[in-house]
Amino acid sequence: MKRTPLLLAIAALATVAPLPAQIQFGSLDQLASKAKENVDITLDGPLLQMAGKFLSGGNKSDDNPDAQKIKNILANLKAISVKSFKFAGEGEYRQDDLDPVRAQLKAPGWSKVIGNRNEKESSEIFTKFDGSHITGFAILAAEPKELTVVYIEGTLLDLADIAKLGGRFGIPNGVIPDAGKKSKDKTKGDQ
Repeated sequence: MKRTPLLLAIAALATVAPLPAQIQFGSLDQLASKAKENVDITLDGPLLQMAGKFLSGGNKSDDNPDAQKIKNILANLKAISVKSFKFAGEGEYRQDDLDPVRAQLKAPGWSKVIGNRNEKESSEIFTKFDGSHITGFAILAAEPKELTVVYIEGTLLDLADIAKLGGRFGIPNGVIPDAGKKSKDKTKGDQ
């Protein structure tokens, strides 16, 4: 009888405790009230697998090489989380608003692979390495009127494959550079 309140407390904490591998974006929730538009998407394994089934849903979609590539990528994913904000004017968020997310990306296993920051904009890509494979990506993209944070967790991840998710699942096009494309192809996506 005396253990019942303790067990209930532990069970309650277990339901709200974050997964240790997953990056938490809660600190960014305060920006939603300032944004003219915001996107908040979280897809875990079962939802990602269901999305993969939609890609193979029609008669001809199994023949569609792009749909098949995306389905194969999804098979290796455990989670996708996206927070994106569009603001009416500049200065409605600060670069410092990303500091709580950046602090999580200083944990063991995470490494910054791309970083470009100035007073108004920043682009950062972090990878999580388990010793033999990349198991996570975090992308922070901040422009004067737009802020996007993407977290992708999975197994056997590759930046070129992850770039193919741009324009899907709330991940904006161009946020993830496609390391597999030739430089002339990159300019096409910048237009």
